[in-house]
Amino acid sequence: MSRIAIVTGGAGTLGSAIATELVDRGHRVVVAFRSRADEAAQLVAALGGPEHAAAVHADLAQQGAARTILDAATAAFGVPTILVNNAGVMTSATVETMSDELWDESIGINLTSAFRLAREVIPGMRAEGGGRIVNVSSQAAYRGSVGRAHYAAAKAGMLGLTYSLARELGPDAITVNAVVPGRFMSDMLATHMTGKEEAWLEGTPLGRFGLPAELASAVGYLSSDDASYITGAALQVGGGLVMG
Repeated sequence: MSRIAIVTGGAGTLGSAIATELVDRGHRVVVAFRSRADEAAQLVAALGGPEHAAAVHADLAQQGAARTILDAATAAFGVPTILVNNAGVMTSATVETMSDELWDESIGINLTSAFRLAREVIPGMRAEGGGRIVNVSSQAAYRGSVGRAHYAAAKAGMLGLTYSLARELGPDAITVNAVVPGRFMSDMLATHMTGKEEAWLEGTPLGRFGLPAELASAVGYLSSDDASYITGAALQVGGGLVMG
C-alpha cells in the first residue's frame, strides 16, 4: 500500500537511507531538514524528484515546526500516514558542567519534536483509517552514556512516548513502534568516535558498525502492511550491543 511519509532529520546519513527505503517501497516522502539544504535537494533529486519526494526546512527546536512540516507534506502529496521521528542532536557535557540550554536543546530536538509531530499527524491518520509512527531511539536509553545524560534521557523518553502512543492509538489502527539503533556508520558516529573505535567494536557481538541501509530496512518493515499487528515494540538494531 502506497503511503505518504514524513522523515525528520531526513538529509542526514540515516535519514536519507530511511527516505530511500520508503520510496523504494512505493511511498512518497517528505524530507524534513534543519541545516542541510544542499543535501536535502540532492536527495529529493536522487529519489526521483517532486513526483516522489519533497524537502521542507524546519527547525524542530521551534514550537511551530511540526505544523510547518505537516502543512508542507499535505500540500505536496496529501495526508501523511507514515511518520518517522529520526531527527536528533548529540552534544557532550557531564551533568556537573551541563548548562540548562544544552539540556533543553537535547530534550527539545530528540524528544519534544517527536511528541509535537505525533500530535499533528494523528488526526489525519485517524481520518485515513490508520497509520504508522516509527520513533528512532538509541541504545544509550538502555546503557546510559558518559557525558551525554541529556541524550540518553531523551532517547529513553522516546521509548515511553512510543509505548504510550501505542496504547492510545491502537483502537485507531495506528501502530507506534521504535527502532533502537546501536553504532551505525553516520556523521553523528564519526563526530564522536575518535579514539573509541576499537572499544566500540569489541563491545558489539557482530564486531562491526551497522550500515544505514540496515536501519532503514527495519524502519521500512515497521512502516509496512506486513507489520500491521506489531505495535509498542522496541526493535533492537545494534549488532547485539543490547539484547532483549
